[in-house]
Amino acid sequence: MTSHQVQLLFIDLGLILLLARLLGHLAARFNQPAVVGEILAGILLGPTLFSGVVSETLFPSDIRPLLTAMADLGVALFMFTVGMELERATLRGRSRVTGGAIVGSTVAPFLLGIGLAFYLLRTHEARHTAAFVVFIGLSVSVTAFPVLARILTERGLSRTALGGIALTTAASVDVVAWTALAAVQAAAGGGGSHWRVALCVPYVLVMMLAVRPLLRAVFVKNGEGVPFAPWHLAMVLIGVLLSAAATEAMGMHFIFGAFLFGAIMPREKTTVLRTEIEDRTGQVTSLLLPVYFVVAGLKVDLGALRAGELLELGVILVVAVAGKFGGTYLGARSQGLPARPATALGVLMNTRGLTELVILGVGLQLGLLDTSLYSLMVVMAVVTTAMTGPLLSRIYTKPVEVPRVPRSADPEPAASSSA
Repeated sequence: MTSHQVQLLFIDLGLILLLARLLGHLAARFNQPAVVGEILAGILLGPTLFSGVVSETLFPSDIRPLLTAMADLGVALFMFTVGMELERATLRGRSRVTGGAIVGSTVAPFLLGIGLAFYLLRTHEARHTAAFVVFIGLSVSVTAFPVLARILTERGLSRTALGGIALTTAASVDVVAWTALAAVQAAAGGGGSHWRVALCVPYVLVMMLAVRPLLRAVFVKNGEGVPFAPWHLAMVLIGVLLSAAATEAMGMHFIFGAFLFGAIMPREKTTVLRTEIEDRTGQVTSLLLPVYFVVAGLKVDLGALRAGELLELGVILVVAVAGKFGGTYLGARSQGLPARPATALGVLMNTRGLTELVILGVGLQLGLLDTSLYSLMVVMAVVTTAMTGPLLSRIYTKPVEVPRVPRSADPEPAASSSA
């Protein structure tokens, strides 16, 4: 790197962190998740404003690969924490209400998304039509589990019956989405290397049957979690990076390896240790994820949208909101959840946030999305995430009791908690 490149890289990183923090704080003042402001920071630094002059000046082509590498590291660590949190949530009990919400929150948006994909094919070319159709279905089906968890915690709903249903539903939906996305990448991946994807099956088995017991042996001694030590964090980070590299070598995206390593982390008696690891990992991701937002924003050009694309944006938003909210609401209501908590659950499942950006980034990398459609989908992610807070405030202005589910349907005594 030349001295000029080093200077520009440091300036860019300082500007990214400053703008992300300012807009994240501003978003929080308006009762929005900070991620909304951080995503907007990325869009503002991209080509949307001033015909791309700002982005070309601050982020020239020789600097972007460096930022992309840092962004990829941040996403890998983020997916590791998602893997840890997802499994923890799915260990909370299941019920008929949760099952209905899972089915509704997955099937309805996916089917509507397939219809949306055929509508979009009229104006957007796709090298792999089947993969494109499935990908669009997935992209409107996902829920941002980490953002949802933060919203529930901030509003004091995480330990209520509604919060438990929401977390379990989001966790299950995202597991299905990530698995299906892996299949889409295998189908849309390049060349004659599809055979490498088959290596993922024995790799998952090795991780579950060999690596997970090894981690448990390290982190649990005499039936108790060991005290945190700095080498624990180093060991975990090495594992995340190697697992991410392994799935990338198999022809899958590196996010799957990072996610899998988080999912196999031991849970028994290790709450304190895992909290320490999550906190320290979170400190790193809080610095690197804004870089990812900017890298994503550099590919979003809203200033170039035409009238026809604005119509497409409207259709995308209608499908995304109607599918996610309507499917969740009907699924929960069909299993006896009252209208008001079912409405709140539908609103919560409509949160997409950073998880959606990660999926869209994979689609752009695979060539399933062109630049204009990628821009529209990013706007959808921002709008649906921003909707969650205000709508939830209107629906849940007062505490609502989620009635006890019959024992035959749900044996959990915690189901009577207030929401």
